[in-house]
Amino acid sequence: MNNLKVLISGAGIAGPSVAYWLRHYGFEPVLVERAPAIRTGGYVVDFWGLGFKVADQMGLLPALKDDAYDINEVRIVDDHGRRAGGFSVDAIKSVLGDRFLSVLRSDLARLIYDSLDGQVRTMFGDTVTAIEQDENTVRVSFREAPPENFDLVIGAGGLHSPVREIVFGPEQRFEKYLGYYTASFIVTGYPHRDPHAYVSYTPPGRQVSRYALRGDRTVFFFVFATDERLPIAPHDTAAQKRILREVFRHDGWECPAILKALDDAEDLYFDAVSQIRMPAWTNGRVALVGDACSCPSLLAGQGTSLAMGAAYILAGELKKADGDHRVAFKAYEDMLKPVLAGKQRSAAKFAGSFAPRTKLGIFVRNQVTRLMTRPVVAKLFMGRLLNDPLPFPRYS
Repeated sequence: MNNLKVLISGAGIAGPSVAYWLRHYGFEPVLVERAPAIRTGGYVVDFWGLGFKVADQMGLLPALKDDAYDINEVRIVDDHGRRAGGFSVDAIKSVLGDRFLSVLRSDLARLIYDSLDGQVRTMFGDTVTAIEQDENTVRVSFREAPPENFDLVIGAGGLHSPVREIVFGPEQRFEKYLGYYTASFIVTGYPHRDPHAYVSYTPPGRQVSRYALRGDRTVFFFVFATDERLPIAPHDTAAQKRILREVFRHDGWECPAILKALDDAEDLYFDAVSQIRMPAWTNGRVALVGDACSCPSLLAGQGTSLAMGAAYILAGELKKADGDHRVAFKAYEDMLKPVLAGKQRSAAKFAGSFAPRTKLGIFVRNQVTRLMTRPVVAKLFMGRLLNDPLPFPRYS
């Protein structure tokens, strides 16, 4: 049965990852992606754990190491750019060794998609609009392409998955908003550059960070607290820029220069910091993977790795069950749901450390990061933070 035709909605991290392994096992994956091409820009992610092991199995590590950025320190500064806290990345390397990379999320997504070698049909600029399933097949309608039958459907469309919306219900039913928004953009020619340092500035309830990229580019990353969800359309870039200017307009350090650079940003990422918590990840012949069903939040620091790992396990269980989705989907959920629920609980507690809402909270956070210059403290703190209890099953 392992020649089943499987539609995968979403060509970010999880989608192409599951497509790679399904093709490897003899299935026929098909990708659909609402964007016109693989997305560029984005933000830097730290990559370790289960996803790192999966990337190694895919032969991606040499290219990933070429694309990675050598971040040596996380530096926290005050209004005048003076060091207020931070730690050396040696604290992380003391726990993970060389099994850790910092890379642009879009670069990782491109490498995964390129590993498909053009052998997986991809429908760019389209999206799923309807799904009808029975015991034998799934009938899928698209915004642009004609309807088509598939044996299985996998929703890998991230936090705002259209497959989840259609099959499981509205996003509000499963979303847990964590009280923050985040944004990111990349510009060329920003004058302030600190190679090898991730530099962050934190007024109460807000944080803005920057990191120098190759090609005279700089990536900026914003976090700000707000108790209420903002009434803003997902693709209203002008309104999103207005909100960032309003939130950060009175802040010091380089905020005036960064907000000026925002004017030239063409590709702005802007979204709520939320988790997706679901009682079930599968429904009949439809399964969800990655952020679509178990998003730990962007601030958790491991969402990319978890998405790759979950994609690997979902495809592997389908192979192991010879395409019997009932057996495979149950094994997939039984293996991952308890572990990822724990990851989500930890991530919800950790989110507040990015942008403490009081000056006292910022002071305490900064002092904790200073203590991490001590190897014993670093190993204790980072060992707990970087602990990865996820299984790594071998599928021949």
